[in-house]
Amino acid sequence: MSYTQHQSEAEPIVARVAVVTLSDTRTEATDGSGQAIRRLVADAGHVVVRYHLIRDEPADLEALLRELLSHPDVDVVLTNGGTGIGGRDRTMGVVDRLIETPLPGFGELFRMLSWEQVGSGAMLSRASGGVAEGGKLLFAMPGSTKAVELAMSRLVLPELKHLLRELRK
Repeated sequence: MSYTQHQSEAEPIVARVAVVTLSDTRTEATDGSGQAIRRLVADAGHVVVRYHLIRDEPADLEALLRELLSHPDVDVVLTNGGTGIGGRDRTMGVVDRLIETPLPGFGELFRMLSWEQVGSGAMLSRASGGVAEGGKLLFAMPGSTKAVELAMSRLVLPELKHLLRELRK
């Protein structure tokens, strides 16, 4: 079956999405990246079923991700924040542990696309994604609103239905 046929068969799928913002400084009112993800998900015809804003603490993120990944009404978890190399960016180890089937192309392509926007600074991002425990999709994106919009519009949303179709076969 061709890629186009796969995409066509996946067209009716509506993803149920959980959004997690990792930040020590943002509030729901100032969470531009989380707002952008929720808007883009809804504009693409999917449904945001959960939204959380938590501190950039590995133990808190692990507990929340395990809960979301085991929840029957969640198909995909989209995180933003914590992907850099700063002292407070300590949560990527959690994401990496929970991903059972990595999709290295997500991080590779994200950094390639970021290169076009920010140049060599793109290499500082540890954005990643894959299939996590429970057969759910998990994507970790940077906290920048522009980075989130890039990842969502160019990578996540164009393939989300197709990814879910493959997982549901």
